[in-house]
Amino acid sequence: MRRIKLAELEEIEVTDVMYALSDPARLEIVKTLADGRPRTCGELNADRPKSSMSHHFKILRDSGLIKTRVEGKEHFNELRMKDLESKFPGLLKGILNVL
Repeated sequence: MRRIKLAELEEIEVTDVMYALSDPARLEIVKTLADGRPRTCGELNADRPKSSMSHHFKILRDSGLIKTRVEGKEHFNELRMKDLESKFPGLLKGILNVL
């Protein structure tokens, strides 16, 4: 099992998180992952081109919102809710509850 580089907690900036959430496609991905169940890229693509989805996943990973685990050919994505809650208490829950 291989993991793609994970942003360290101290590297995560609220401006990067907010930028990542400003795109409707990325916000939809985060809302889907909010139930805590890891999902493959294919489960989250919503019929968007693979190149677009790769870009969105990269921004979400770089901002610290998601972590991606590689198993064989599958990439499993998971929301970093606990990490984000410890760094920015209530931020993500507040955003998701408003939407």
